[in-house]
Amino acid sequence: MIQELFHLGPLSISPFGVMLMLAFLAAYFELGRGLRRLGVGDADDASSIMLWAGLGGIAGGKIYYAILYKDWHLLYDRSGLVWYGGFILGTLAILWVIRSRRLPVWSVVDAAAPALALGYAIGRIGCFLVGDDYGVPTDMPWGVKFPVGLPPTRAAWLESDFGIPIPPGVAGDELLAVHPTQLYETLLALGIWALGAWLLARWVARGYRRGSVALTVLFLLALERFGVEFFRAKDDRFLGQLTLAQGISLTILCLLLVLVIVQRRRPMDSDAG
Repeated sequence: MIQELFHLGPLSISPFGVMLMLAFLAAYFELGRGLRRLGVGDADDASSIMLWAGLGGIAGGKIYYAILYKDWHLLYDRSGLVWYGGFILGTLAILWVIRSRRLPVWSVVDAAAPALALGYAIGRIGCFLVGDDYGVPTDMPWGVKFPVGLPPTRAAWLESDFGIPIPPGVAGDELLAVHPTQLYETLLALGIWALGAWLLARWVARGYRRGSVALTVLFLLALERFGVEFFRAKDDRFLGQLTLAQGISLTILCLLLVLVIVQRRRPMDSDAG
């Protein structure tokens, strides 16, 4: 895969960095469109939300990574942006912006949820291009080999880094095809984004309970991540056969179910936080 596109002086530009920038831009335009559709914000609100979401997301992803590997030096490493760490701190940053600008909470998160799914879908393409966050070995015809991945998908690396058992007779330097789980997530997240955008347009036209779009999209994103983790090459299976990300996914799913119950006890047009 491609580790570097070009240099800007001492700065190395990678495909992941480019796709991350595109993900933020796409999410910004989708967020702006949602805010306008709901009539609850303008371009300045969208910019502020995306700025703080980006800062919180990057900081949260790095902090999670450092805690996971118990090494604070990883905060200064270029790699290690973990999705759920970024999601948690990014969400807190968005809620802070909503409160500080006195925006309607449920309507804004309804506009933000499809934007989140779209940005996630594009960001995962960056992971694919640099050979990161791939899956376990597979014989499926769409399996992908990453000769310069993070790490490369050579048998010895997969066994030592992820504890994946390698069949007898397979040489340690043999390059194995793995599930392109990054692309699985891109396709699933794009579908969730399309559904979220469609629901937003349909329900706004008909009248809807505030927060319904956000809860639906977030539920599907957590469910998507829980399922894809079964195919991921991971070294953090701390919960039996479940990964830490799956544990967080289950926690989020439970919290979302509680929010659904709370939301349905409120008036249809209520938008209070």
